[in-house]
Amino acid sequence: MIAYPSIDPVAIELGPLKVHWYGLMYLVGFAAAYFLLNHRAKKNGQYTQEQISDLVFWGALGVILGGRIGYVLFYNFSHFLEDPLSLFAIWEGGMSFHGGLLGVMISLTLYGRKINKTFFELMDFIVPVVPIGLGAGRIGNFIGGELWGRATDVPWAMVFPRADELPRHPSQLYQFALEGVALFLIVWFFSSKERPRMVVSGLFLACYGVFRFIVEFVRQPDVQLGFLYGDWLTMGQVLSTPMILIGLAFMVYGYKKNSASAA
Repeated sequence: MIAYPSIDPVAIELGPLKVHWYGLMYLVGFAAAYFLLNHRAKKNGQYTQEQISDLVFWGALGVILGGRIGYVLFYNFSHFLEDPLSLFAIWEGGMSFHGGLLGVMISLTLYGRKINKTFFELMDFIVPVVPIGLGAGRIGNFIGGELWGRATDVPWAMVFPRADELPRHPSQLYQFALEGVALFLIVWFFSSKERPRMVVSGLFLACYGVFRFIVEFVRQPDVQLGFLYGDWLTMGQVLSTPMILIGLAFMVYGYKKNSASAA
């Protein structure tokens, strides 16, 4: 067993103001997105610096609003029915990637109309940098000692103080490695060459869905939901399955449409 590196989840404390590491990880993700999107925009010349700033702003808005609403609806709906105002209790924590993804899709659709860009033009351009934010968020989860894994006897298991005395999978680090590092490398280098429309978005959806589905086998399900079926099916797997299927469909359709156009 490896000792859990107990780090104060509060990074900065100024009187009553407390800034948590998890919140700072969002800033890291948005800053990295701004830098890398500007870098790529200089190569293809399709976006101005002002448009990149707007894209990051609209994307951040979609992540935060969609992530919070998604968590409440997907993972804590019964509590929401009892107390609808809990939707705004962001200090209690709780964000959903799948909700954040839907939020970003809506926000980019709205912004795309403003600059005459299609939905998939924007999505294919943005998704290569999304894994950086995902990876940073998982590091924030690890520092905060939340979203831990299931009990295990693997040599690298850790005891998370906010859980119990059982050694558990550091599933946050698994997700950092897969959803952050691996997903970034796959989608970034794949998108470095010109690809048919919607194929890059499809690859991102499919790979994230597969990675998340796998990690859910060792991640402890949310206590208010537990397992949805047997002792293995979780809400994360249910929400990731359509991502895999839709992502593969986008890739197949994108390549077929491109082949038909070339013919």
